[in-house]
Amino acid sequence: MSAATVKFQARHSIEQVEESSDLAPKFDDRGLITVVTTDADSGELLMQGYMNAEALGLTISTGEAHYYSRSRQTLWHKGATSGFVQHVRELLVDDDQDCIWLRVDVTGGASCHVGYRSCFYRRVPVGDEFERNQSAGHVDLEWTDTEKVFDPEDVYGKAPNPTQL
Repeated sequence: MSAATVKFQARHSIEQVEESSDLAPKFDDRGLITVVTTDADSGELLMQGYMNAEALGLTISTGEAHYYSRSRQTLWHKGATSGFVQHVRELLVDDDQDCIWLRVDVTGGASCHVGYRSCFYRRVPVGDEFERNQSAGHVDLEWTDTEKVFDPEDVYGKAPNPTQL
């Protein structure tokens, strides 16, 4: 199956978008829609990314997560290089259809290009905790995951890092 077999409805009314069974996603002015991806069993937040219409269509038709990489400006089948494929167990769309939530099972157990299971491996202290730990207003991130699932250099070799400054 290809993305061409997936047809999205044109957006005609608020009622249609919010109350009908029409899949009428709202892509932003760059043609992208936000995607939040969690582990299907634990609920752990694995990553946040974007899809264009082709990536969303491929995700729906193949049952594997596809994204659009803003840094590389290309379609990206998650796990095509690393082997850490995200198998979609459930795809949900929010009320106004401008955000996708994927619940996935991950082959190999990792989703972050840095080597951690989740892209969310540091936390920001807030409230009283921030007040107790600040140094001249500077925020120090705290590590929530210190063990990498894989070594990015072993998996990606000399491929350019997608993180941009």
